[in-house]
Amino acid sequence: MNQTRVLLLFAWLFVAAMLWMNWNREMATPPAPAVVADVPGAPALDGAIPEARAPDALPAAPGSAAAVPDAAPSDAAQAAPVTLANDVLRLSIDGRGGTVLAAELLDYAQTTDEGSPPVRLLDTAPASYYVAQMGLVSSAGPAPNHESAFRLEPGSAREVDGRSEVAFVWEDGSGLRVRRVFALTPGSYVLDVHDEISNTGAAAWSGSVYRQLMRVPPVRRSGAFAFNDPETFSFAGAAWYSPEDKYEKRKFGDFSDGPLNKTVTGGWIAMSQHHFISAWIPDPAVPTQFQLGQVGSVPYYVAREVGPALALAPGETATSSARLWIGPKLQGPMEAVAPGLRLSIDYGVFTFIAQPIYWLLSWFHSLVGNWGWAIVLLVLTIKLILYKLSETQYKSFAKMRRLQPKMEALKERYGEDKQKFQMAVMELYKKEKVNPAAGCLPILVQMPVFLALYWVLLEAPELRHAVWIPGWIDNLTARDPWFILPLLNAATMYATQRLSPMATDPLQRKMMNAMPIIFGVMFAFFPAGLVLYWFTNGLLGLLQQWWLLRRHGDKPATAKG
Repeated sequence: MNQTRVLLLFAWLFVAAMLWMNWNREMATPPAPAVVADVPGAPALDGAIPEARAPDALPAAPGSAAAVPDAAPSDAAQAAPVTLANDVLRLSIDGRGGTVLAAELLDYAQTTDEGSPPVRLLDTAPASYYVAQMGLVSSAGPAPNHESAFRLEPGSAREVDGRSEVAFVWEDGSGLRVRRVFALTPGSYVLDVHDEISNTGAAAWSGSVYRQLMRVPPVRRSGAFAFNDPETFSFAGAAWYSPEDKYEKRKFGDFSDGPLNKTVTGGWIAMSQHHFISAWIPDPAVPTQFQLGQVGSVPYYVAREVGPALALAPGETATSSARLWIGPKLQGPMEAVAPGLRLSIDYGVFTFIAQPIYWLLSWFHSLVGNWGWAIVLLVLTIKLILYKLSETQYKSFAKMRRLQPKMEALKERYGEDKQKFQMAVMELYKKEKVNPAAGCLPILVQMPVFLALYWVLLEAPELRHAVWIPGWIDNLTARDPWFILPLLNAATMYATQRLSPMATDPLQRKMMNAMPIIFGVMFAFFPAGLVLYWFTNGLLGLLQQWWLLRRHGDKPATAKG
């Protein structure tokens, strides 16, 4: 296989990979699905959705068809939304069920523009509706669901052991009292939620605590260049983890496949999207039921965890705790919070390669403090690892370049008889001890590395809006605004092509001459970090090839004989 075919093979593989990712994007676009049937014995996933509010998604108690009464506090009106914040997260918590209405990620701007507001992961705007809700459901008495009005406990908004806390209270005439405490630790994306359920009445009470995430799908870009927008093909949907089955996921478009009814101890359930995730993490020692479903005609998607049944005799108190991660997909912090949570950074089929690339990039970044130079160091490392393989490749190119006059002579001798020409060429290769396939392997080896890095650049939130050279590459995950890197990459390809053995067939020569232009246009719309990787790789390869040509290919073979 000569250099022309190697490059054509690479181009075909690259285009096939891009088409495959675009196909995944189309398949991920959620249709207007039907409502999923309710899971028997669990809070129902149906009901109407109030305008820009949480839906009546829990009208029935476990094991009962009776409706939950519209609970209201006996001694106060519903509390107004309260702000709870630390240095990385600002939340708005509503008195209606203790719903987390809004979550702003203070370290992550929406755009690279100066003064851009922070990313708003949770929101009540109709186009981006996304909230975290919680409540109780009971078949033996009243229970405040996520629509019920809570009052703010006086003096509860305070600092306790460095943590910011706030508490809401619900109670009614039957003697049931629910105190819900929210707490944030400095520097953390974890919201701690703790429920204290007290039965001060004369009758026994039983019920379950549930917590859920409800949202509409993220808005996806459309248009001619949508293929370059990672939001169009990154995974968006529900994900969950159990120690037995590990990481599992379901796209929004696949929610209509059927309900999820899974009992898990030591897991989590989440809504995941590009760069960011919200995940309910129940008490790891308590078995909980995971559910997925849809409500309304919009539709709204629900991921829920339902705790075990609690039975309270008069005078008894029970507690239920969980954590809610609301933030970026930071592998280290997420792994410390819950097992398997870092797996939500979805590199797809390239995970086994992308994971070590990410760790290596992170290590280089810790040394140089710049993700662009970390990519350059990554290329240098890969080049060193593949040096002997590349040396074999370039030696083969050098020998084939020396044979170019003989190749031309054979073509003139056999004219249009391609079969005899190919046999003569193979005999020449055998005689001169040239392996034409030696040029394939280094390129084929780098193809999965290239695609894995593509996913790392798109999925790792650390690289989001990362600057390489201020004023030029201000975002490694976006295209080069001045198209300088694609032009340099095309120039490098052209120079490499001049040093490589040229095809004898005129059509192949034309295709080879067009390759730098084709790749230049194609790379113009890809992330600058990816083009930086390929340009650096090509430049180092060009230098290595030039050096080896000087050593092994400086004396062309004669066309005689």
